[in-house]
This record gives sequence, structure tokens and C-alpha cells, in this order.
Amino acid sequence: MELIATGNVAACFQVMSNELNTTKILLCPDDTRRVWATNWSTLNNSNISYFVGLDAAETKPQMFLSGDDNFAIGGVPVKSGVVQLLTNTPVTWTKGRHKLYGNIGLADGSVQQLTTDGLQQALHQTGVATHGLAIP
Repeated sequence: MELIATGNVAACFQVMSNELNTTKILLCPDDTRRVWATNWSTLNNSNISYFVGLDAAETKPQMFLSGDDNFAIGGVPVKSGVVQLLTNTPVTWTKGRHKLYGNIGLADGSVQQLTTDGLQQALHQTGVATHGLAIP
């Protein structure tokens, strides 16, 4: 968990290499900033389009497990590393992917496509005040 807490998102996905058939699913087709990883040993943050939720737990099914990393805080796109989102953080999706929408995987196993308003509502619905996200 220490590697993830420092922003090494690739380490989280590498441990799932026996469950995932290919690294290609870790890169959104709409993500033009990054490149495909050729295999698991070359996977790094530059090959991943999705954040990892550091606080997700089965006991809190609405917590963010993973999701699109194309969002901004206060109008500034997030950068690689660990981000702490409060429920009142001014977070918005960027235009870079999905036309101001984004996808969030929740701890209950569901995935939701959300608008910016939906993203802000989802932050409130988790039932916690702070959300730690590791951004690739």
C-alpha cells in the first residue's frame, strides 16, 4: 500500500496481472495523453487512465474504488500523485475525455457514468468526509 500512497498506481494494477488478460484495459481509448503498455513488466503510470481509491472498503459500498482521472479541482487538472478530496471540494470533469462525463467504479462493484453534478453528489453519498485518490 505504501507504493500506492506515494502515487505509484501501476503497482496496484500489476498485482492484478493474473486476473486481467491485458494491460490495454487500463488505458481509456479516449485518453490521448498516454500510450499503451506492451506488457505487465513495462506498465507504469504513463499507461494508466484511472485513479485508485485509497479508502475503498466493502463496509462502505459507495466509496470510490477506481475511475477516470480526467478531473479538475478548482479548475486545475489533477496531477500525478495522491489527492485528498473533501466532500465540498470543487471537482469537475475536464473536456479531455467523455465530453465532461466520467466513470467511477464503486466498492460495491458497480460502475456509474457521472456528470460533474453527479460526481459531486457521489462524493457526498460515500458517507465519509475525505477521499484519498492515487492519480497516475
